[in-house]
Amino acid sequence: MAEPRFVPDRLKTRFQVQAALRLATTRNIPVVVARRGDQDAGVILLKLNRRDLGFEVLVQSRNGAGDLVWQRVTGAVPVPESDVDAYIERAVKRDPDLWVIEIEDRDARPLFAGAII
Repeated sequence: MAEPRFVPDRLKTRFQVQAALRLATTRNIPVVVARRGDQDAGVILLKLNRRDLGFEVLVQSRNGAGDLVWQRVTGAVPVPESDVDAYIERAVKRDPDLWVIEIEDRDARPLFAGAII
């Protein structure tokens, strides 16, 4: 029988966002906090503008081991911005504590901790 894994309390959302904004500044990556959610425990949704490649949506989640991961909810290939905006609108209706962070980076360089799945 596997031992339960201790998962420490996660870093408050506002601090995760602040750290990502600072990292984006150092990398000259345009970032906008499009929507502020719950300061302490709001889930983060990333709207990635890959420029001529299209858009992606990544949602913060935890895997079975409790590790932070990002789920690519728009599929393996970028989609039109209208599809992304429709997804975000539905997500905000389901979760009013949701944060929406817009990132413009063709290379989709990571600004937040956690693997993309």
